[in-house]
Amino acid sequence: MDMKHPDTDDWEKTSGWRGSRDVWLAAAKQAFLETGLDAVKIQPMAQRLNLSRTSFYWFFRDRNALLDALLEEWEAKNTGAFVQACRAYAETASEAVLNLIVVFHDETLFEPLLDFAVRGWAHQSDTVMARVNAADECRLGAIRHMFERFGFDPDDADVRARTVYLTQIGYISMQVREEPAIRMARVPGYVRTFCGIAPTASELARFHARLKFDAPAT
Repeated sequence: MDMKHPDTDDWEKTSGWRGSRDVWLAAAKQAFLETGLDAVKIQPMAQRLNLSRTSFYWFFRDRNALLDALLEEWEAKNTGAFVQACRAYAETASEAVLNLIVVFHDETLFEPLLDFAVRGWAHQSDTVMARVNAADECRLGAIRHMFERFGFDPDDADVRARTVYLTQIGYISMQVREEPAIRMARVPGYVRTFCGIAPTASELARFHARLKFDAPAT
C-alpha cells in the first residue's frame, strides 16, 4: 500500500488513533449524501473526525482512491442486494418477486439515497456513468433470470424485469415518499402486475415478517 507518513506537525495525532479505512469511507459517504461530491474532501472530513489530514493517507492513496472505494461500496451493496434477492429461494414467481420487493423496502439492504446520489454524480463523469449503466444491466439481468427461472420466455422475462426495475428507479429518481402502510398495501397489486400471479396470504405474511411490518387485521 502506498502511504504518506505523517508530517512533523501531525505526528502527535497520527501516532495515536488514525481512524480506519471504514471510518474514512463512512465519513465520505455521509458528506456525499448530505452535501454532494464537492464535500468529499480530505481536510473537512479530517476535521469532522477529529483526525489529522495525513491520517487519511494510511488508508487511501488520494481522494480519487477514496471516491473509487465509495463507488465500489455502492456497487457491492446496492447491486449486490438485487442479485442476492433474485437468487434467493422461492417456490413461486410471486414469492420470488416478494423477495425482490423486500430490497425496495429495507434500507439496510439497499440505500435509495446513495443510488440517487451516484446517478447524479454520473451526469458529471463519463466513467461513473459507465459504472451506473453496467450496474443497471447487472440488476436487470438478475431480475430477468429470476423470471426465466419460473418459466417465462426470454422476451417476456425481459419486459417484466424492466417493469419491475424501472418502477423502482422511478421511485428513487422522483424521491417518492409514501407512508409505510400505504406502500405495503400496494405490494399485492405490484406483485400481480410484475408476474401475473397474486401472492398468497402465507407469502404476504412471510414478507411482512421479514420487514417487521404489522399488517392490519382484515
